[in-house]
Amino acid sequence: MGSEAVEKAFADIRAALAVLNAEVDGRGSEPFSAADPLAGLADGSLDILAGAREAEAGLAGLKARAAMKYADTAHALAPPGMPVQAQEMAVAAEIGCVLALGPRAASTFLSVSHALTTTLPLTLAALQSGTISWQHARGMADEAATLDPAGAAALEAHFLDPDTPRPAAAATIGEMPAHRFKHKARTWRERHHTESIGKRHTKAAADRRVEYRPDQDGMAWLSACLPADQAIAGWNRLTALSRGMQGPHEARTLTQLRADTFAQAILTSGTNTSSSSSGSIDSPNVPADTSTGAGAGAGTDTTPSSSIRAQVLVTVPVLSLMGVSPAVAAFTTAGPRVGGPQVHCLMQRFRDLDFPATFCRQAGNRGQRGLCLPPVLRQVRGQCLAGGFRGLPDGRKRRVQR
Repeated sequence: MGSEAVEKAFADIRAALAVLNAEVDGRGSEPFSAADPLAGLADGSLDILAGAREAEAGLAGLKARAAMKYADTAHALAPPGMPVQAQEMAVAAEIGCVLALGPRAASTFLSVSHALTTTLPLTLAALQSGTISWQHARGMADEAATLDPAGAAALEAHFLDPDTPRPAAAATIGEMPAHRFKHKARTWRERHHTESIGKRHTKAAADRRVEYRPDQDGMAWLSACLPADQAIAGWNRLTALSRGMQGPHEARTLTQLRADTFAQAILTSGTNTSSSSSGSIDSPNVPADTSTGAGAGAGTDTTPSSSIRAQVLVTVPVLSLMGVSPAVAAFTTAGPRVGGPQVHCLMQRFRDLDFPATFCRQAGNRGQRGLCLPPVLRQVRGQCLAGGFRGLPDGRKRRVQR
């Protein structure tokens, strides 16, 4: 580090952490309570938790100030004529490398830090003193982002100014969970925003979107940001359809039924209005419920739509196809899924599809020379169409289906 004072400060912090860890392990210089050591250790652990919470908040405030000081210094040192966007990207990349953050997380951290150090001084002071956590400060910054400076100051003063009158039994924002505080801050913002709700809703609706995020064990999240009335109506419809499918012969929970109904609605035509509801295409062993409750049957047509197909993209390492590496194949964006015998089986499928005998050798040579590999090695596009691969000649498709 740059100066001896900074090095000594962090050395003291590490020494303090060593002392606290020893106390948690029960190896402190003296017990928390000589009369009842076990109860004393429990109370002492809670005291350490409370102190660690305040220390974490103070360090978060320090990180925010240090990040913005670096950003200001980097902008001052930037060569004349350098685009502002390029400067911001460079700053975000540097801070992301130091804090091990991705580009989006680093940009979010910088935006919150900028708000705290410029327009939210009370929030920064509360964070540095340990009164609130970083989650509280981020919630405050999110709600104040669309307010003018006067509105942001009023929002901050309403929750953090000690001179603001409030009920005697009211909890301070540091005493409530961050999600509850954010709800209260959003309610205050909605009531006191200078712009009408109609104009704000129109602007917000322009940012509607659908996002995909892979998860563990071959699962993934598919989420949508929609106008509130559409989201609520969609949730209520999913619940009604799922409740209509429940019955004595239905083994799936309501949560699972919602997920299966949602998947069927976006992957199939969803136009079947008959009263009978079918079992999940992913749960063929689950018997269909014959009940005709409210909403049963609607949106549960399992016939593939003419315009929607699920695609499976498989990336296979070249050396695995050549049989000289145990590296696994992977579904695109879903992580490793296929390996060992499956890879050799896939290589055999390529041979069955009448690919030339020199195919793998040529691919390996191309890969060593850094040239583009054949498309079939990079991705095997499988269409979920009753087996087989769309786009292949009928003869080869029949061989895959075998």
